[in-house]
Amino acid sequence: MSVKNLKSKKTEIRSRHKKLRESFPEDKKAEFDAAIAERFLGLSEYKSCDTLLAFVSKDIEVDTEEIINSAFKDGKRVAVPKCDTETTTIEFYEISSYDDLEQGFYGLLEPKKSCKKVENFDNSVCMVPGLVYDREGFRLGFGKGYYDRFLIDYSGVTVGVCYSRCIEKEIPRGFYDRPIGMVVTEKYIIDNRNL
Repeated sequence: MSVKNLKSKKTEIRSRHKKLRESFPEDKKAEFDAAIAERFLGLSEYKSCDTLLAFVSKDIEVDTEEIINSAFKDGKRVAVPKCDTETTTIEFYEISSYDDLEQGFYGLLEPKKSCKKVENFDNSVCMVPGLVYDREGFRLGFGKGYYDRFLIDYSGVTVGVCYSRCIEKEIPRGFYDRPIGMVVTEKYIIDNRNL
């Protein structure tokens, strides 16, 4: 598939899944989010990690608030990303509550400047956002490539959170696309780490 066709196909899939997510009734979405949080928090990988690299969710994403608040209660170090729009990269900063967040780029909540940058990712789990995943853990995000760049050098456990309706058999892949180790949905968990 040519680069142009790959880009076009990815755009079409993103658009379809955005519309699908926007169509979820509020109560159904809340039900799905709660089930995903329960499955995520039940993972042995989460239970044994010292640090959770989380993302602060937007409206159509899996709601991560319950997971983040549980990580605080569980005594985990919690870090969330800050975007650098010039280099299209993210860096993670430790937060101790939602009070450590402020409005950032793209309307996202990001860590305040006073937060400490995380340099050591030993024994961490990175929760990865995605609009759509496939059964082998490949994902399409919102198309900016921030997480793709970060994950190139990240060697910890990666866990995607996604609705089962947004899992496809296979999605188009580019040369730099890498699979996520596990994907948690409201119905099941996909574990691709030993494939």
